[in-house]
Amino acid sequence: MTRKGWLVVAAAAAVLLTGVLGVYLYNRYAPSPGRWALFRELHTDRELFERYAIRPGMRCDGAPFAFPTHGVILGLWNQSYRFGHTHTGLDIFSGTQPGITPIYAAYPGYLTRLDDWQSTVIIRVPSDPLEPGRQIWTYYTHMANVDGESFVSDQFPPGTSEVYVEEGTFLGYMGNYSGDPGAPTGLHLHFSVVKDDGEGDFLNETRITNTYDPTLYFNMTVDHQKNRNDVPMCEGVMTFEDWDLVGVDE
Repeated sequence: MTRKGWLVVAAAAAVLLTGVLGVYLYNRYAPSPGRWALFRELHTDRELFERYAIRPGMRCDGAPFAFPTHGVILGLWNQSYRFGHTHTGLDIFSGTQPGITPIYAAYPGYLTRLDDWQSTVIIRVPSDPLEPGRQIWTYYTHMANVDGESFVSDQFPPGTSEVYVEEGTFLGYMGNYSGDPGAPTGLHLHFSVVKDDGEGDFLNETRITNTYDPTLYFNMTVDHQKNRNDVPMCEGVMTFEDWDLVGVDE
């Protein structure tokens, strides 16, 4: 083949590769219009909100975890909001205001709040209900307002370490704290299931490889790569735990 012929082949291959890469990046990082199209309406249409909302203490088909708050799941595990980012948990939106919607422990364990955590607690679960003997951690964050005023329960001040909590224990209220007053998050709870480092501590929660897919813990399809558009709901038998709920969040 002549040099010109090789150049034509190389150019065609480059165009094809660019197209394939473009499709991959679009599918990986483009927002999911199905769920997120509801975002604004959920804050103004309470009837629509309740159609998709899950109540605290709801257990789907005998799932290990009960639902930790009142809200709609819009952000899923393994979802990408921007290039180079992969979401490590669930984003549950309440449609109220900061400091109103209560958050509860989805599963019993030993709670820690580091000295510099304004909006976060983590609960050590010594034996994973899906794989007994394996230690995991459940992580709850954004429990503060935009300025960092904490909504975490007074029962768990900064520096709290290894305090046992039952499932359904009140942890705090939903907020919109991001660490940057100029760029608050939307009002929501970020919940994730974090891996243990093998030495009794938790891994860095911001990395997808350090977390588990919450699907089987809740018996709802919350892996974005398997549910790209639908709002996750319980498709099985729902039961509700008899928790001591804190007020209302209307």
